[in-house]
Amino acid sequence: MASSSSQTCALLLALTGFTIVLVATMSNRWTVSSTATVLVPTDWISEGLWMECAVATLGTVQCKRFFYLLSSDIHIQACRALMIISILLGFIATVLSLLGLKCAHIGLSNEDGKVKFAVTGGFLFILGGLCSMVAVSWYAAMVTIQFFDPLYAGTKYELGDALYLGWAGSILYMLGGLFLTCSCKGKKREKYSGSKYGYSVGQAAPQQLIYTKTSEAVTSTKEYV
Repeated sequence: MASSSSQTCALLLALTGFTIVLVATMSNRWTVSSTATVLVPTDWISEGLWMECAVATLGTVQCKRFFYLLSSDIHIQACRALMIISILLGFIATVLSLLGLKCAHIGLSNEDGKVKFAVTGGFLFILGGLCSMVAVSWYAAMVTIQFFDPLYAGTKYELGDALYLGWAGSILYMLGGLFLTCSCKGKKREKYSGSKYGYSVGQAAPQQLIYTKTSEAVTSTKEYV
């Protein structure tokens, strides 16, 4: 079975990526306005998945939530769904991985069962990292297309800090799950002692019985006088 240290390091790596993805999901800096240097009260300088922030008259940032989440663009709604799925998968994977750790004394005591739990948790970590990677990359692609589109009449934004956090967290997310899956090996096959066709000790080799045909020669002795 896998060593306890390798499993723990892989789980910590996956949890680090999961935490970064969670922070990126709640961040309001997925996009930053290209006109952020102009302090106009009505200029929105940053926008996230759940709210948008603007610069107040005194230079303070004020944020407000989106009142109608379904009125957002399709790619934003899809990115929200993917990030939520990624977080849910990460939570489930964390629970399964903790139950599958070799050093954990909770849950199953069977080694085969622990391996299955750990491998399942690693696979869910990889799947959660893929979901967040797709969401962040899709969002960044749409921001880039709108920024370089000369016919786009809306506010043009640049890539925000949360997108880079999302990329970094997704990579750590998937690497941790991959290492956790690879570190879990099944039980080693039992080694045979001696040769494949060995004889047990104390067993005598069968002896070949040789049967000889004995002929009785009847001799009659005559006494001659």
